[in-house]
Amino acid sequence: MAQADSTTQRPDRNPRRDLAPARDGLAAAEVVLSFDDNRLASLVFGQYDQNLAHLERRLGVVVSPNGNHVTVKGARETAEQAGRVLKTLYARAKAGAPVTLGEVDGAIEESNVQRSLFPTADAGKASFDAVVTRKRGPVRARNAAQDAYLRQLKRHELVLAEGPAGTGKTWLAVGHAVSLIEQGVVERMILSRPAVEAGERLGFLPGDMREKVDPYLRPIYDALGDFMEARHVERGLQTGMIEIAPLAFMRGRTLSNAVVLLDEAQNATSMQMKMFLTRLGEGSRMIVTGDPSQIDLPAGQRSGLVEAVRLLKDVEGVGYARFEEGDVVRHELVRRIVMAYEDAARHERADRERARDPDAPPDLHREGDSEGLKRMLARERPR
Repeated sequence: MAQADSTTQRPDRNPRRDLAPARDGLAAAEVVLSFDDNRLASLVFGQYDQNLAHLERRLGVVVSPNGNHVTVKGARETAEQAGRVLKTLYARAKAGAPVTLGEVDGAIEESNVQRSLFPTADAGKASFDAVVTRKRGPVRARNAAQDAYLRQLKRHELVLAEGPAGTGKTWLAVGHAVSLIEQGVVERMILSRPAVEAGERLGFLPGDMREKVDPYLRPIYDALGDFMEARHVERGLQTGMIEIAPLAFMRGRTLSNAVVLLDEAQNATSMQMKMFLTRLGEGSRMIVTGDPSQIDLPAGQRSGLVEAVRLLKDVEGVGYARFEEGDVVRHELVRRIVMAYEDAARHERADRERARDPDAPPDLHREGDSEGLKRMLARERPR
């Protein structure tokens, strides 16, 4: 573990040119860490020090590695935060967890939450919740939205989750379902999805029911492969422990002692959603995920997810999780793409409102695409 007594914080009396400038009037500081294990330290630093470079971009500090030592320079507050992040990543590497760029982002988000919610004595304490499976071990939430989502999944029998692509809604739901199976909380897993094409017609699909539905459920299979060994997935499909069921075939069933996941629920109609939600039986858990901005239903049909969220999110016993475009964890560029589309949709809504009411004053706060990206990037900086 990083040695606490080898950590120093001192003002830089002779700042070099590569020292990150102090922000908000804070004095420049230097934080020095020493790690016990060179191999684990190299995992924390990343290939070609890519994790350290990512940490520099996110926090606006300068990180200089030297063997198992690392020096962080920058504004005192952010330098200390970077030191806590490196300690957290080292602890995870020591526990056998991979240290990827996503884990760096997650540790930064954790440190932001810790700084605002926990006292200084708890610095470095892991605050985000995690889902644990045999294959991957603990998989920790990477931001506050994912942390709230995992807490809702563990607390409620029915959870509705909505938000843009890339926020981890389906992936974490599958991980939670696998953990429930492995803990013996439920006996089987039922995965369902509306068979709706995304703006195109695929025509006749050959094969039996599973083969016809497989293309629509491929993202769920991919997530299962992340949390379970391939042989266990295949065995579960053969024994019925894992069941693939098209949404249209769920009518009339009562699902007991099972965890049931409905993915892409924005493409379920209102009647289908009501039918699905009323399948919940004793000892079961139900998770409904979807992105209301990607509805592929024919014109004139209401999305069952949008309606269910409006009617049920405040009902006792129902959990609700909302992800925003800033919560995308798939790739940095994906987050910016989602933001650009959200800004365009916001502009279209404003234009329609002005068309209906020409006398309404112009929206002085309307922001262009560049301003939207700046606002999104500002979220990535330390709070």
